[in-house]
Amino acid sequence: MLRPTRIAILSFDGFNELDSFIALGLLNRLRPQGFSAELCGPGSHVTSMNGVTVQLQRPLEWANEAEVVLFGSGLYTRAIAENSALLDRLQLDPVRQLIGAQCSGTLLMARLGLLGDCPACTDLTTKPWVVEAGAVVLDEPFHARGPIATAGGCLASQYLATWVMLKKAGEAATREALHYGAPVGEKEAYVERLLARVRSGDASV
Repeated sequence: MLRPTRIAILSFDGFNELDSFIALGLLNRLRPQGFSAELCGPGSHVTSMNGVTVQLQRPLEWANEAEVVLFGSGLYTRAIAENSALLDRLQLDPVRQLIGAQCSGTLLMARLGLLGDCPACTDLTTKPWVVEAGAVVLDEPFHARGPIATAGGCLASQYLATWVMLKKAGEAATREALHYGAPVGEKEAYVERLLARVRSGDASV
C-alpha cells in the first residue's frame, strides 16, 4: 500500500498563480504514487494577484499535518510576515516535513525560523526583506539543504516541484511526471536540465 504524500501549497490573498498552479499541476501528476497536492490557506477563498478567485481545498492548519509544505509568493507577503496571529497557526516541523518556498514565500519561512543558517533563494524585490530577517540570499534559482528548499523567480516553481518528487517518489517517477509536462520536441533536454539544476542546488546530494 502506498504511503500518502500530502502536499500543502500555501496560498494567501494576492498569491502568484505561477507559484501555486505550476507546482499543483506537476505534483498531482504523481497521484498514482500517492501524491495529493492541495491549495491551503486562511479562509475559504483567496484572490490571486491578477484577480482570479479560487476556493481553497484545505484550511491553513492542514499544513501542520502534511508531509510537504510549499510557500508561494504574493503581493501581500510582507504584511502576512508581520501578522503573528496568522503565522502562529502554522506549527511546521522540518524533522518530519519537507518545507519549501518561492520568492516572497521565503520571507515567511525566515519569519517562522525555518531557514536556520541555510542560505536562501528569493526574487529581487523580496531580497532586502529576507536579508533583514537574517538570511543569506543566493543569486541562484534553487537551493536546498536537507528538508529545506527555496527558489527564486516565478517559473522556479518547477524546481521546487522537481525537488519534492525526487525526495518522495524517486527519479523514475519524477522523470515520467516532468516528461508529460515538458514542451514537445524538447522533452528529454528539458527533463535533464530540471534534474541537473535541482541536483546541483541540493547541498544534501
